[in-house]
Amino acid sequence: MQYAGSIERLIRIMDELRVQCPWDRKQTIQTLRQQTIEEVYELADAITDEDWKGLKEELGDLLLHIVFYSKIGAEQEQFTLSDVIEGVCNKLVGRHPHIYSSVQVDNEEQVKQNWEQIKMKEGKESVLSGVPKALPAIIKASRLQDKTKQVGFEWDHIDQVKEKVDEEIQELYEAVEEGKQEKIEEEFGDVLFALVNYARFAKVDPEQALEKTNKKFMRRFRYIEQHAKEAGKSLHHMSLEEMDALWNQAKEEE
Repeated sequence: MQYAGSIERLIRIMDELRVQCPWDRKQTIQTLRQQTIEEVYELADAITDEDWKGLKEELGDLLLHIVFYSKIGAEQEQFTLSDVIEGVCNKLVGRHPHIYSSVQVDNEEQVKQNWEQIKMKEGKESVLSGVPKALPAIIKASRLQDKTKQVGFEWDHIDQVKEKVDEEIQELYEAVEEGKQEKIEEEFGDVLFALVNYARFAKVDPEQALEKTNKKFMRRFRYIEQHAKEAGKSLHHMSLEEMDALWNQAKEEE
């Protein structure tokens, strides 16, 4: 296998570092946890930016963490890297009966429905099992909706979702008029949840869409800062109209 030599080299380096490096020797699954989360977010940034060089680097960092956790697992006599790899191989084969067995599917939705049915047969207590508690809220909302879709808990068409969005926005406006903060927060959450659902029907990744807007906002605001500095002005002493004019200028230049 063409990857075997590279994987073996990484494993050998990890073995050496675990013995010889004071920092690597000290690490536990708990101390690595936050770093792993950061690596995943850095990978997500590279994907959003379509930064292929960065993507390659971040995938390597994530692979290192997988090997590191597996090394610690072996030390604790819990599992080895081979166990990890064999486990995911077996899962993939078991959950793709349309490839490795006689099950027939017509489209990707049927594949996803089969996947959820197989997971329930494996002992999952709920179709919502497998959605991590620590997921960012927008991603979690999308995953929850996608999970329940697989058992038929889904609108028939996007116009129904639009009506729900409009309904939730109206309820938010009414809550704001009432001035009850707890109610406002609840209704705002309902609006976001409904918008995530609308995004799914429109085939948009809501998390990625929002992140792209975040990046666009940062890019344009930095344009304002840069041109204000070049003009010898402080943002604190600029009017909203002046800043808005620079914003529109940045927008035009894009």
